[in-house]
Amino acid sequence: MLQELSIRNFAIIDDLRIQFAPGLTILSGETGAGKSILINAINLVLGSRASAALIRTGCEAAELEALFHVSPRSAAARTMDANGYTSHEGLLIRRIVSRKDSNRIYINGRLATMQLLCAITENLASISGQHVHQNLLKEEHHLLILDQFGGLLSQRQAVFDAYREMLPLMDKLERLRTLKNRRAQQVELLQYQRDEIESAALTEAEDARLEQERNRLKNSELLFQTVYQAVEEIYSGQGSVAENLTAVRKNLEKAGRVDRALSPGVDHLIQINFLLEELVDHLRNYLKTVEMDESRLEAVEERLDLINKLKRKYGGSLDGVFAHSEAVSLELAEVENVDEQITVTEKQLTGCHNRLAESALNLSQQRRKTAKALAHAVEAELKNLKMGQTRFEVALHHVPTGDRASAFLQVNGMQVFESGLDRAVFRIAPNVGEELKPLTAIASGGELSRIVLALKSILAATDAVETVVFDEVDAGIGGGTAEVVGHKLLELSAHHQVICITHLPQIAKFGSHHFSISKRVVKGRTLTAITVLDEKSRVEELARMLGGVDITPTTLNHARELLKQV
Repeated sequence: MLQELSIRNFAIIDDLRIQFAPGLTILSGETGAGKSILINAINLVLGSRASAALIRTGCEAAELEALFHVSPRSAAARTMDANGYTSHEGLLIRRIVSRKDSNRIYINGRLATMQLLCAITENLASISGQHVHQNLLKEEHHLLILDQFGGLLSQRQAVFDAYREMLPLMDKLERLRTLKNRRAQQVELLQYQRDEIESAALTEAEDARLEQERNRLKNSELLFQTVYQAVEEIYSGQGSVAENLTAVRKNLEKAGRVDRALSPGVDHLIQINFLLEELVDHLRNYLKTVEMDESRLEAVEERLDLINKLKRKYGGSLDGVFAHSEAVSLELAEVENVDEQITVTEKQLTGCHNRLAESALNLSQQRRKTAKALAHAVEAELKNLKMGQTRFEVALHHVPTGDRASAFLQVNGMQVFESGLDRAVFRIAPNVGEELKPLTAIASGGELSRIVLALKSILAATDAVETVVFDEVDAGIGGGTAEVVGHKLLELSAHHQVICITHLPQIAKFGSHHFSISKRVVKGRTLTAITVLDEKSRVEELARMLGGVDITPTTLNHARELLKQV
């Protein structure tokens, strides 16, 4: 329920705060006073698109704030609780529309997104104005109204769930069948790639090892000469390093007999000599490994050519080749098991389709019963709303399946959708002797207003919306019809908080609360004001609505009589 609305710098509203209560609230005032601006403000709070054009001239930003009481078991409360808000403290929505900065949304003091705002307010309030009239003319809304009236939303959800369960399975089956059609060619290619890689018998890091071996083979003569010469200079040749070190050691040994301080130097030379011997042994062993084998070099070159070819084809590196080989093996296993997978998937789809068909047929049967009940209920409500000769029908039809329709998306030759098998069209004949025609082709503005009110009244017990705002409920009506509409609004307010903007005193008199909206010019600027009417001022407002600017004792008495009739 909307408890309070605050508006600042919005259109011709400077600073306005309104407190609302349960029951039927009437908003009245002269044309152009700003009543439609209030509707725009409520729409923005509920998540409609904001525009800088709505900001008051001379201001940089407009600010809207609304406080709602949220029922603990409502969808809004569940959404709030799921997103970390405390619903029992109420819902405070604040929107700032700026000319220069980005627009901002706050929910209970926390910055929020438009997506979250719309999720919370989806079932919070309904604006029954021109937008709702236009929706009523859209046939896709008729089926939802029928299901809501018949309490069929859970059955509709079951159809939706079965339908949605089938879609990924249908995609999978199509992919598997395509794979099967290409299987012969695909298997041949995959097997060729697998065999080519496996026959190469590659080992990890083999390319790096072969590159190193090729470099040694190509430079074997240089390596042999270099190492052989090193052995000669270190150990074997005349005047070698080892020979000179031996002479130095002997001289130091003689000197060490004179001065023992030289003894450590002799020990170091002995160790150096051992290290040189180890080095020479290593170099001599290396000489034995140096190959000057042209045939081996040719074999290494051929092996590297094969590896590089595989690398170019399958991944750019040896690890890439191994990864491709594994992927090919997995794909081959899938291709080889495609028939089995098709069988399993078809079985799953058949089960889903059976559930879908059962749910859809049952829902369709219930809809046909509900359609008659809804038609009778609407005709009864319209009779109360001075459209007693009106015939109303909910026409249900099916969509035949086309040649290209999937067998899984049809039931008994009928195409099935997320909402089931049916399409619904509201048909109406307002006058005796006329044939039933679609609502879009026959209803006038006044008739649409009363049909909207009739549907709202019928759905009052099942509608989750807590606040209903009527903007054009009096369009095209007057006199006795207006009084009947007002009485119907009063009945509706027993189930919902109802806020009604009206020009007709026959409707206004039923209000539990009455606000007057007016505008005045202050310092060259137009301002909108809203006033809570007491008993005296309410009589005066009804008199103005009855007689215009000049209020006479007669119109005042008429206004008092209207209020006494409620």
